[in-house]
Amino acid sequence: MLRQTFLHVPGVGYRTEERLWRSGVESWEDVAGARGESLPRHLRSVLEEEIGRSEDALCRGKYRYFAVRLPLREHWRAWPEFRAAVGFLDIETTGLDLGRDAVTVVGLYDGRRTRSFVKDVNLEDLPAALEEVRLLVTFNGSRFDVPFLRRAFPRMRLDQLHLDLMNPLHRLGFWGGLKKIERRLGIERSDETAGMSGFDAVRLWAEYESGNDDALDTLIAYNREDVVNLEPLAEFAYGSLRSWVLDRGFVTADRYASVA
Repeated sequence: MLRQTFLHVPGVGYRTEERLWRSGVESWEDVAGARGESLPRHLRSVLEEEIGRSEDALCRGKYRYFAVRLPLREHWRAWPEFRAAVGFLDIETTGLDLGRDAVTVVGLYDGRRTRSFVKDVNLEDLPAALEEVRLLVTFNGSRFDVPFLRRAFPRMRLDQLHLDLMNPLHRLGFWGGLKKIERRLGIERSDETAGMSGFDAVRLWAEYESGNDDALDTLIAYNREDVVNLEPLAEFAYGSLRSWVLDRGFVTADRYASVA
């Protein structure tokens, strides 16, 4: 989808991009062979210059190039191109107050291995673990996870492409929190964590600090499922949004029950 995207080109918005697609300029490759009526002269030079830079950036894996040029709500378009360096991330905290509460557990999943970072144990290792991540995937991370992490680690690099799944899923009509959407899409939780919420995560951390080591094990298991379940949600969101953007044939929440 990234190679079919023109929104990162200066002066190109959603309407211009849609007009390009309709005229047959459906990807970066189509620009060179486009005829005059489908690609005005003033736009051709801008596109050719920018696409040359984009091809180079993509070939070299320069995710920052697209992270700063694409609208944040369109970072989902980079999912296939940067999936090999993905980091599914979710945090737990002592509460919801950014100025007062602290990060307790961070889960990070790369599609193969899940790692847990725990306050006063190994949380300080998180910045190094994120060094190889080029595409960050969260749920409501723009408003919660990332601000908390920026406060906890002011010097940590958090400049990745960011696929905050709450936004594309809401665009598809799947409203509510992570657990509600998981159930709607048939993603099951383990018996150990079924029915748990963020409030339970706060409680479990308090119990752990009071000496209950089993509470920490349960909290880590809960957080681990949060990050692992982001993967099928990302795949669903990308496939559905791509279909919608290109041919308006995506599966919305109101249609989902009839085709699932």
